[in-house]
Amino acid sequence: MKHPYFDNGGKPVALAHRGFSLEGLENSMKAFQAAVDLGYGYLETDAHGTADGAAVALHDETLDRTTDATGLVAEREWSSVKVARIGGIEPVPKLEDVLATWPDVKVNIDVKGISGIGPVAKAIERTKSHDRVCLGSFSADRRRETVALLSKPVGMPAAEREAIAWWLGTWVGADAAKTLGDVHALQIPWRRGNFPILFPRQVKAAQEAGKEVHVWTVNRVEHMETLLDMGVDGIVSDRADLLKDLLIKRGLWA
Repeated sequence: MKHPYFDNGGKPVALAHRGFSLEGLENSMKAFQAAVDLGYGYLETDAHGTADGAAVALHDETLDRTTDATGLVAEREWSSVKVARIGGIEPVPKLEDVLATWPDVKVNIDVKGISGIGPVAKAIERTKSHDRVCLGSFSADRRRETVALLSKPVGMPAAEREAIAWWLGTWVGADAAKTLGDVHALQIPWRRGNFPILFPRQVKAAQEAGKEVHVWTVNRVEHMETLLDMGVDGIVSDRADLLKDLLIKRGLWA
């Protein structure tokens, strides 16, 4: 049965990748608010856990690249992480605050490390956001361990190895439903470098197995058009503005 997260009125899901910021303020409350202000009903973010069990919305395992602080998130307490500034400007948000601030917005969460398993589950439980969360990870074990801590189901995309097994299976006629098991979607890149790896036959195979196909991270309009023509169910983009304009043009903006 389809999870409520994927109910988008039959329109493609448009996901704002780490919010929307042309200023390098990814995964900040300002970036998430900018996406919501554009009319986005879906946000994508990442999560790690601090040493004292707070789930934070941050892509990297360290603070070094995106903030004015340094060090592993998993080795620092929340009191230390919260004073770091993304781009020297915006604070690192708690995942719980992202979920609670926009209670009508759906959130795709990538659990990036073991440190995030318990804290992410607690953030979802405390905000009762199960019906509007899609919880994934590059590791199937991490995803399963997080989901096991939840009191209600959430949406689930395939992990990296599951997606690779499915991709290989599409070339030999394998049963996609059996390959992918109980996940609801594939969230995959459509290119490796300059070489496309996703084709209409694979989109069709996944959809016939009852799985959605969401593609990341697509920032050029011509690539968005190619994927929409392929019939993908969702696009993840840093350029939420361009994706919205294209979907409006095609009559597909939800």
